[in-house]
Amino acid sequence: MGGQIVNTEIAMKRLYVGGLSHSITQKDLMDRFGKFGEVEDVELRTKTDEEGLPYKTFGYVNINISDTNLKKCLTTLNKSKWKGGILKIEPAKESFLHRYWTFTSTLNTTSDGYF
Repeated sequence: MGGQIVNTEIAMKRLYVGGLSHSITQKDLMDRFGKFGEVEDVELRTKTDEEGLPYKTFGYVNINISDTNLKKCLTTLNKSKWKGGILKIEPAKESFLHRYWTFTSTLNTTSDGYF
């Protein structure tokens, strides 16, 4: 039989979700992404201007998801309209602090005391 092998292995993925309406809640994101996998955690962040007015809301979703469901999630939700925003979804980039820690931990300590 020439059937296609489908990767059903579940792995933790961290997704960046941009283009969110300022009224979105963590529960909204959990419900929305919960259709594709098991949502572990949601972080919402809102950037504000000098006057305290929100101008950008985005979030991170940590989800246990198979590669197949991840593709479905990205195909279904990326660039879709939702609650007044247009979603931008992509795998999250590693945080600066994590990259910095990894980088500095690989350096040898020098005699001049900088690292």
